[in-house]
Amino acid sequence: MAELDEIGIEARALLNQAYDGVLSTHSADMPGYPFGSVMPYCLDRGGVPVIYIANIAQHTRNVQANPKVSLIVLDRSVGDVQTNGRLTLLADAQPVPEDDVDAAERYFSFFPDARRFHNTHSFAFYRLMPVRLRYIGGFGRIHWLSPERVLRPNPFRAEEERAMLEHMNADHRQAMRRYCEAGGVALEAGCEPALVGIDGEGFQLRVGSRVVRFAFPAPVSTQAEVRAALVAMARSGQ
Repeated sequence: MAELDEIGIEARALLNQAYDGVLSTHSADMPGYPFGSVMPYCLDRGGVPVIYIANIAQHTRNVQANPKVSLIVLDRSVGDVQTNGRLTLLADAQPVPEDDVDAAERYFSFFPDARRFHNTHSFAFYRLMPVRLRYIGGFGRIHWLSPERVLRPNPFRAEEERAMLEHMNADHRQAMRRYCEAGGVALEAGCEPALVGIDGEGFQLRVGSRVVRFAFPAPVSTQAEVRAALVAMARSGQ
């Protein structure tokens, strides 16, 4: 059980840092064949991946005909993709209700350009509700995991997260530059990192067109603990 808990933590860390993967759907035009699509995603308040797809897209038509999908995400930190961690989610794609403003706004915080997509085509949000997950953490480290072992709800309500983001982005730009420097994240001239997400285990900065994950030294569950962790990381250069 302890080993599975540790594997679940590793799998969740990968899910939190990837932000894109390959979505596989059942082809409606070519029955029996899988159809793969590159797919950005972010995690909602419950830790579930959310995607934003055009109604005219082939993968959307596939999902509408058969909502059973998979999403594979990869750790690209090492050159050989076969030695890196990877996570496959077997999931049911469920439309996000139109009144779920929090899921939409969190996605647009991560991917602000997506807010304009509806000007060209009709788009809709879907949640990928995991049924089972397959994590490979290296040679011989292969595990099936239940969603309960991987997903963790965000301890912060939407308004709490929004307040922390606004405060950091307004008053602590220098601290965010320190996080990037310490983490080896290159900042191009004129590029200002922006805090776009916080959860119980870390936070995300948008750096240009990228989203970069930073883990807290220890899990947090209150705004005071977030503040203490961010201050400590800025002071120590983590």
